[in-house]
Amino acid sequence: MLNWYDWIMLVVAIVIIILCLLQGGKTEGASGAITGGGLNVFVKTKERGAEKVVSVLTLICAILFFMIAILIEIGASVS
Repeated sequence: MLNWYDWIMLVVAIVIIILCLLQGGKTEGASGAITGGGLNVFVKTKERGAEKVVSVLTLICAILFFMIAILIEIGASVS
């Protein structure tokens, strides 16, 4: 049976997965390396608008996920 903190971890994990799927690709991938594309590797491109919001939310959820995991582990070792 799952405890309340397990349900929180499950919800945060699902939110992270959804946010990662919403993010666009930042590079051309391996095909760009093979064909010679992506020569603008060092060009600064700033995230703007909804893309930046999704990126920040993903970072916040990831930090929250690891903090909850560490707290659960500490709580399990104390008990």
